[in-house]
Amino acid sequence: MLNIYCEDFDFSALSSAFEGEVESDCPLSAECVLLEEDEIQRLNREIRKIDAVTDVLSFPSLDGIRGARLEKRAFPADVDEEGNLFLGSIAICVKRAKEQAEEYGHSYERELFYLLTHGLFHLLGYDHMTEEDKLQMREREERVLKKLGLTRD
Repeated sequence: MLNIYCEDFDFSALSSAFEGEVESDCPLSAECVLLEEDEIQRLNREIRKIDAVTDVLSFPSLDGIRGARLEKRAFPADVDEEGNLFLGSIAICVKRAKEQAEEYGHSYERELFYLLTHGLFHLLGYDHMTEEDKLQMREREERVLKKLGLTRD
């Protein structure tokens, strides 16, 4: 089970769509915050040393977990008071999400779910640095979005 905490948007449907994407002996959790352009630019500048607005930033709590079975005992410092293993935080720029939804011809909701899904896979150790990694990550993202009925069509 994956619990997603976000004050500004209900992403609970993503929890069941992520079933089968990661093995774990305990519930998982992640935090998502929706930000304005200046806020995400500041984070991007301070953390990545890139002074530009971006659509999504991921801040993983766990290292070296790509494709691994996640076990609570391996990460005792990352288990919250409810017994969830905390994967990390994701920041999404609202304005960029709206612009990209329009640019790609789909709904704002679909873009938000895509950006969060993309960020969650980063928290799980996936990346898109090589073409092979990019294809693998995109396949996983599209599989999750398809379960939600949020395809590109």
